[in-house]
Amino acid sequence: MTQNSIPPMSKRPPNFDADLVEQFRANGGRLTSGPFAGRSLLLLTTTGAKTGRPLTKPLGFTRDRDRYVVIASKGGSDTNPAWFHNLRKNPRVTIEVGSEKFEAHATIPQGEERERLYAQQAAQIPVFARYQEMTSRLIPVVVFDRF
Repeated sequence: MTQNSIPPMSKRPPNFDADLVEQFRANGGRLTSGPFAGRSLLLLTTTGAKTGRPLTKPLGFTRDRDRYVVIASKGGSDTNPAWFHNLRKNPRVTIEVGSEKFEAHATIPQGEERERLYAQQAAQIPVFARYQEMTSRLIPVVVFDRF
């Protein structure tokens, strides 16, 4: 399946993320069907900035040594995703990768480190290069370090 076959954010069915989370957890972190079948995703659980409730989101990621790196692209939208706002208020998160689950701390790199990490992920997952071209905002990069 190509990067182009991933449904745009605005055209995803209502339970798209919930279905991915369920499939991820049922298969030890493997996705076996749908547009992300065979791809590596992680589950990020943040605490709602307003509600205080947990919110779990499946996200593409790369690694930078022992750190996990995600891009707050929201599919190239002009606004940041809700999970990004949540972790800015409460940077303590839960990460699930494969069958492993652990607590982590989120940081938002700036300047040269942000540029390096964004370019690294865009080289591995080319759709992220397109996302930056689709918006005037500087799409944030988030790094997760285990506690």
